[in-house]
Amino acid sequence: MVIENHRTTRDQVLVFHGCVAALACLVIALIGCDAGNATFGSGPGQSPVLQTKIGITGPKPNFIIIYADDLGYGDVGCFGSQAIKTPHIDRLAGGGIRFTDYYACSPVCAPSRAGLMTGRYPFRSGVIGNPYPKNEPLKRKLARKLGWILRGLGGLDLREQTVAPGIASQELTLAEALGTAGYRTGMVGKWHLGDYSQSPEFNPLRHGFDFYLGVPHSNDMAPCPLYHNEKELEPDIGANQARLTKVYTEAALKFIKASKNSPFFLYFAHTFPHQPLYASKKFAGQSMAGKFGDAVEEVDWSVGQLVDCLEQNKLTENTLIIFTSDNGPWFEGSPGPLRGRKGQSYEGGFRVPFIARWPGHIPRSSVCTEPVMNIDLFPTFLSLAGLEPPQDRFIDGVDITALLAGQGIKSPRKAIFFYHYDLLEGVRMGRWKYLRKTNRYVWPVPLDTASVPDRLGKDQLGNRWPLLYDLATDFHESYNVINRYPQVADKLADVMHQWEQTTAKNPGGWI
Repeated sequence: MVIENHRTTRDQVLVFHGCVAALACLVIALIGCDAGNATFGSGPGQSPVLQTKIGITGPKPNFIIIYADDLGYGDVGCFGSQAIKTPHIDRLAGGGIRFTDYYACSPVCAPSRAGLMTGRYPFRSGVIGNPYPKNEPLKRKLARKLGWILRGLGGLDLREQTVAPGIASQELTLAEALGTAGYRTGMVGKWHLGDYSQSPEFNPLRHGFDFYLGVPHSNDMAPCPLYHNEKELEPDIGANQARLTKVYTEAALKFIKASKNSPFFLYFAHTFPHQPLYASKKFAGQSMAGKFGDAVEEVDWSVGQLVDCLEQNKLTENTLIIFTSDNGPWFEGSPGPLRGRKGQSYEGGFRVPFIARWPGHIPRSSVCTEPVMNIDLFPTFLSLAGLEPPQDRFIDGVDITALLAGQGIKSPRKAIFFYHYDLLEGVRMGRWKYLRKTNRYVWPVPLDTASVPDRLGKDQLGNRWPLLYDLATDFHESYNVINRYPQVADKLADVMHQWEQTTAKNPGGWI
């Protein structure tokens, strides 16, 4: 009953915002409101051809990606957490490598996953924001449709008209690519690349996975059904979510055991610690970080179960296992020493924990400080599986095999671009990070970039843009040093301009 009351209150707030939005229509119309344009292009008319790399011998490694949801940089022990106990994740880091400067390609859920699966910046596929359930309650849909009008007032941060409904068939996913190399592919957990319950073409099985158990989107969206492959098991998990981590883990263990005689790829996308927060009875109330900590400690337990399964089935030596997060923390969770949170182009929104273990190939207890991005996993996995990247499209990711191996080289990634939906906000090159304009306060209220508060607060907030940070001395992003290094700022601004010009000519990146 408490949950229902909470949901009702949240829905009432959304409807209220929608009503206020309707009353604000005239004001917004007079001020002007950028509607935005979709920036993605149409894809090729045929399937890509992947070629085997010459000279590759030996067994293909297994791949496991464990993708937490809204886990912050400071939410695990080996990245500084003292409130949350994560012994299994920490042990994973002790047996492998920890990247201190690893970025998701988006500070929100769906775009981050689109980039991970395709090796391309989200704007290329059009999944630049979170798709919503097609059959969600009318009051939510109406409130959101009306709410976008409030953007100019800084009330909401929505660009729905530019968001694709899901991942298109012309996109090549990591599962599809590895499948051509003989991999058995499985996924458990949150998909969020299209509501397959209403549009079956977005189901993971239609995009390269041989097995699937999970939900179509975030657990705060309704309805949120549970699926096995293309069969609906439950129409809505509702408040019965405390069992999800265990259910996912059992399915993942079953997949690993069934795949031990062939190379496999497992994509384990946890529902938690995205809000609303749940943990099973064994973990509820056990952490020093409230419900958030309980959920994370159960995810840590799940990691331990997977590692034990690999050891018991003698798969440890030939399995590259990765643990990371889709973006920074939302209302709860810790970005550690970083500034910002989910939805923001500050480090706390994009930079997340990253751990990789592959005994015999990755040095134990090693640390890499070179900047990399989740889109780099696509070409890296293809390379390790003996595949050349597709030749019909531009892959934004770069092969980081040498960095994983601890060879002490510089990152092959020259620039990291920071997008807010389809809007390019900043770039990092080496030690320098430049932000042209960004959401300076709390997401989803863009108090700086929205037109009305921008004008009203111009005098009070002072010199706000652009921003230049020296991450080598100020990774907190506390001090704008553009007045001292104007030439550096000009160079990075030019890099952004050149990138925008290039991608505008061919946003889909089709060759």
